Amino acid sequence: MTASAHRQQTADRIAAALGHSFEGEIRVGGHYASAVRDGQTVYISGQVPRVGTTVMVTGRAGDTVSLEQAREGAQICALRALAILRRELGSLDAVRQVLRVGVFVQCSADFTQHSEVADAASDLLHEVFGDAGVHVRTAVGVYALPKNATVEVEMTVAVD
Repeated sequence: MTASAHRQQTADRIAAALGHSFEGEIRVGGHYASAVRDGQTVYISGQVPRVGTTVMVTGRAGDTVSLEQAREGAQICALRALAILRRELGSLDAVRQVLRVGVFVQCSADFTQHSEVADAASDLLHEVFGDAGVHVRTAVGVYALPKNATVEVEMTVAVD
């Protein structure tokens, strides 16, 4: 099996385990792009845990949303980003390195497990890309996110 096939099968398997598919359904809701390529770098806009038209995880982590629910939301966000990347590049085999991941968590004032939420996205990327999925990361707590999403993930990727 090629690295590309392995990457795509891994991403598809994780999505299926979560009960989701992202085939051809990622759209933006405004005057911005879901991804922009500049040379060998692709910037992916922030993704909320939306499947189709439904945001799957909403509310505040540490209040109405458990750590595990927030982590699942981060995985959905990362899978959406990979679907956008695959659409942009044709496949995941052109990915040389995931460079940076930003994770925003809508949370209560006393919530301190931002890194644990972000780990779910980071672990998924490592599972799909191996060492090429290891990246720098920022994980922050915020008061609100679009559509009341619990988590939003943005990504920067180096490609061939």
